[in-house]
Amino acid sequence: MKEGCIVECRSHRHLVEKVEFPSSEVGDTIVKLACLDDDANGEITEVFWEREVDARIIGESTWDTIGNRGFDDPKVFSSYLNTLKWNCVTSTDPSLFQAPLRAGIDVKPYQLEPLRKALRMPRVNLFIADDVGLGKTIEAGLILRELLLRQKVQRVVVIPPPSVVLQWKGEMETRFGLEFKVMDRKYISNMRRERGWGVNPWSTHTRFILSQSLVRNEEYASSLRDWLGDGLKTMLILDEAHNAAPATSSKYAIDSKLTRAIRDLSWRFEHKLFLSATPHNGHSNSFSALLEILDPTRFCRGVPVRNKTDLDPILVRRLKEDLRKIGVDLPKRIVVPIVLDGLHKDLPELVLSSLLKSYKEKREFRLRKATVKEKAAELLVVGNLQKRLLSSVEAFHRTLNVHMNTLKKKDQGEKLKITRNLDQLKLLKGGIDGDDDRADADEIQVEEEALYQHQIALATSGYGAGEDEWEILNKMFQISSNARYQNDERIDYLRKWIKRHMCPDLGDKNAKWNNERLLIFTEYADTKRWLENQISSLIADSDNEEERIATFHGGIGDEKREALKRSFNSDPTKDPLRILIATDAAREGVNLQNHCRYLFHFDVPWNPSRMEQRNGRIDRTLQKAKEVFCHYFVLSDREEDRVLDVLVKKTEEIRNSLGTVPPVVVSRLNELIQKGINPTAIGETISKIKGVDQEEAIKRSQELIKVRIGR
Repeated sequence: MKEGCIVECRSHRHLVEKVEFPSSEVGDTIVKLACLDDDANGEITEVFWEREVDARIIGESTWDTIGNRGFDDPKVFSSYLNTLKWNCVTSTDPSLFQAPLRAGIDVKPYQLEPLRKALRMPRVNLFIADDVGLGKTIEAGLILRELLLRQKVQRVVVIPPPSVVLQWKGEMETRFGLEFKVMDRKYISNMRRERGWGVNPWSTHTRFILSQSLVRNEEYASSLRDWLGDGLKTMLILDEAHNAAPATSSKYAIDSKLTRAIRDLSWRFEHKLFLSATPHNGHSNSFSALLEILDPTRFCRGVPVRNKTDLDPILVRRLKEDLRKIGVDLPKRIVVPIVLDGLHKDLPELVLSSLLKSYKEKREFRLRKATVKEKAAELLVVGNLQKRLLSSVEAFHRTLNVHMNTLKKKDQGEKLKITRNLDQLKLLKGGIDGDDDRADADEIQVEEEALYQHQIALATSGYGAGEDEWEILNKMFQISSNARYQNDERIDYLRKWIKRHMCPDLGDKNAKWNNERLLIFTEYADTKRWLENQISSLIADSDNEEERIATFHGGIGDEKREALKRSFNSDPTKDPLRILIATDAAREGVNLQNHCRYLFHFDVPWNPSRMEQRNGRIDRTLQKAKEVFCHYFVLSDREEDRVLDVLVKKTEEIRNSLGTVPPVVVSRLNELIQKGINPTAIGETISKIKGVDQEEAIKRSQELIKVRIGR
């Protein structure tokens, strides 16, 4: 053995840099090794050669024989020299790009702007806030690839929501040739089995993806801090960065667990990239807190960002309307209201809505002397019943059952759990976001937790039910019991729509399907299961009926999630899947645009930003169709539907006017119906929604500057 040898030791290939032979026959040879493998390139190790279990010499250096074959042909050598020259890039010239030439994608010119801005920074602290579907992942990949080529970055950690971890891994590998390891319990177990219990799993590779649900776990964070060390040549990419912002407007609001975890880690990285289509949640202090995490030398938590020049160096934000103005070809979104009118007054949905209105009025009268907290809890309870009824009779029935059982326990004097802080009832107030441990939990588990929170809120309201209230509850329970498994007018419309657009001979034996695909969103797992059963019945006896429909929801597992995405995005002539029913687990970060241009909102989300996120699954840059169609249902005889219809139209009006819906508008619209739609004040609520002032929204949204192309 001598210096320059290539050896294999501890499952890695190494270059021998130094050999110290023993001074006596009983000693061991000390060998200094430099790792040649990608996951630990350049890492120095000293070993006692004779003591290693798997040590072996692979081959001697060929320097002595390299000239025996003669000189290369001048043309061959010239080509080789030019190849080296073309692959060289100077770290001091920010105008030379190599990453776009090494990416397996058709890079759009506008996607180079973040790269241009990043290369002008001595230390990259950049917030990419482009609109939904414009390719923020690609822009981040270009920056990362360029910094790797310039040797400014050696170690990278990507922290996305759990639902898109494998999507990030696939995108980086297929589009940029970068292999990332997913840091999870399985990977840690494998590394400990292969390299010993004492190894730091982070030291086994240079590029990792860690989900936002795990970064809060100290088991992962502590070893990550050890691995980062001084942080030189390290990079953090935080996807859906708005999840890390404090959720309230208080000047020094209590940070969420994710906020604390990201704040503790971010300063340890030399370079940082934040990605989000909704960087500003409408609260200036929350926005400044997020910017402080990105660049603490420029921004301070609690100090609102009011000057445009403060944001220009670190923020890139383009809207789809910006790009259309310069000729970028993007699909046109058409929002289609499906108005179902002339319905029979005895329809369960309409009767239940009327009964729920009466029940709400009686509860309000009973709680007229209650405390503010008790009234707020009651509003959450009735609002939850409203949302469930608007989704499906099945979802309403399950919640009503829990509601009645809780009231029975209260009437019997049984002690029930209450809450001191209604903000803890997240599943009732706004659903799950990326900073929730349940973001990737099993759907049944989440549904049971939502029902449990309904029970807690009802117990917190502090009042049982009177005889007249029980009469209404029993009527609603009886009606919903009889109707929970039946189809409704929306299902009838879907049957006609599928026959017209996807399966012309639907109803016939072995009816053939065309190549169109359909994405259907619903908020609740109960509705999703009911909807799957109803549509399965509609398409029965058609060609390959069992393979035509699938569901996408939380807790399905990474492998099944990726298989569903591949199937839905693959060529329709090769894969039979045509209809995908999804809960809001698929509303963020999941790209489904390859062969789908039709979307239905089976129930309308009360938060306008959620509807925008749903639409963004098919309204994206790589959408092949010229137009995408986003449908939603309106039962004209149901007062709540009229309110939601006005909400959707107002949101679209503002989006078409401004190119986006400012966060303060989303916040204002959400405030109007967050605690439930008051059936006795429908006209007033509609007037308030229509009266949301766009100009005032623009004025209040100046902290979120739209950084235009070329700036």
